[in-house]
Parts: sequence; C-alpha cells; structure tokens
Amino acid sequence: MIVHDESGAALTELTFERLTPDGGVEAIDRMLAEEVPVAIEFNGIGYAVLMATPSDIGDLVLGFALAERLIGPTDGTFDVDTHRTAQGIVVRATLPQASMPALIERVRHRASESSCGICGIENLEQAIRPLPRVTTQVRADRAAIFRALDALAAHQPLNAATGAAHAAAWVSPDGAIRLVREDVGRHNAFDKLIGAMALSGADWEGGFALLSSRCSYEIVEKAVLSQCPLLVTISAPTALATERAAEAGMPLVVLARSDAILLRSSATLP
Repeated sequence: MIVHDESGAALTELTFERLTPDGGVEAIDRMLAEEVPVAIEFNGIGYAVLMATPSDIGDLVLGFALAERLIGPTDGTFDVDTHRTAQGIVVRATLPQASMPALIERVRHRASESSCGICGIENLEQAIRPLPRVTTQVRADRAAIFRALDALAAHQPLNAATGAAHAAAWVSPDGAIRLVREDVGRHNAFDKLIGAMALSGADWEGGFALLSSRCSYEIVEKAVLSQCPLLVTISAPTALATERAAEAGMPLVVLARSDAILLRSSATLP
C-alpha cells in the first residue's frame, strides 16, 4: 500500500484571557488541536468530507475505506495522494477496480442520506448492516487492561498539549501499548489506528483496542470489521453498541477506569 502524506501541523497556539471569580484577568497561551475539513475522493468520485486533525491522513483514509466496506484487508495496493489547500485537505485515493460496485452502491445511499436524512427501509438496512462474527481470540486478562489504562496518557501527546483529542490504541495481550493514533474525532482516531495497522500488515495478536471515548455502535462496527478480539472504552456504551458487539461475539469492556471496569455479563476474559 502506497501513501503520499502531505498533511499539516496538528497544533495552533492562541492567547486567551483567564478570568477568575474575584475579577482577576490574566493573559495565557494555549495550544489548540487543529480541526480541518478532509475531502475524500475514491476513484475520482467525491465520497465524504470528514472534520479531522490533519495528521496521519493516509492511515485515516485507509481505515475509513475499510470501515465503509469499500475494500477488504487483502485487496491489494491502496494509493493515496493528499493535497493541502486553503480550505482544508483534499485526498484522492485509488481503490482496486473490484471495489467499484461497492463504491457506486455506497455513493448512491450516501447521496440519499445527505439529501433527506435516512429515508425508507432500504436505507435503514444500510444504516444497520449485518456484521461478521469475530473469530479472533483475546488473550488479555483484566490485569492487562488496567496496565494499559495506566499507560495510555503517556501516549497522548496531542491531548496532553490541548486537552481536546481522543486516542485509539492497539494493546498487546500483556497490556503494553503498541501503537496509538490521536484525533479530535473518536471515529477518526480509530480509523487512523486500523489504517496504520493494515498498512503495516499488523493484526491484533490476541490483544485489544483501547479508546478514550464512549462506545457507540459505529465504534463497535469498526472493531468487528477489523476482527478486534476485545474492545475497551473509557466511557459508557449505548444500548445498540452492546447489542452489536454481542451479535458479533466480540467481548466489550466499558467505563474502564483505574479502579474498576465493566464487562458485559455475556462476555468472558482469560
């Protein structure tokens, strides 16, 4: 897979006035996370505009294409060219020709969704599409989860600087953090992580994904489609997210904090 990444800086420094209840005023400098439009074209067709942090754009687009089911993990080369403009970033990605039917079908549904919301039974079926079963086995126990939770902050430089970024981490079975991607959007952070892993040919190796966000059904779908053996999120899940995880046979840990984690009663850990 070939990626030409011309993304820009992810940080901007601005001056604010710090106001206190007693009438005090103090000028302070703050680092802010960049958020720019990223316009994605697949095979010359305008597909989506994401609001994202302008870093690891090649990873983002690859992970997004996998999550959209436009390609599979073994579909060959994936060429991405990114171009910075005054308005944001334009990404031109070339998918394999075998992806064209799926691309055209998804573009048709996305066009109807953007024009009038989710309309009709056909689009409802597209919104909640069947998921494959997760066939990979988790080898991480609760000690590994707590170990990763303790270590995550040290792998979040963008969030440390701004307080405004989510992280998605690939964690090994022993709780060591192998790879992290950050973004102002939780979906983008996870797409970047999955894309980076796909680009390097890595798999989960019995480990798990750790996200600094709530667990929505889209996050579950991305994890399942990447054959993640266990999804751990720091915040709470939605009811649909837990249902989708159970249907796919993927264990789910939520509200993961340093003092306790919640494991769905239908799931097990080693």
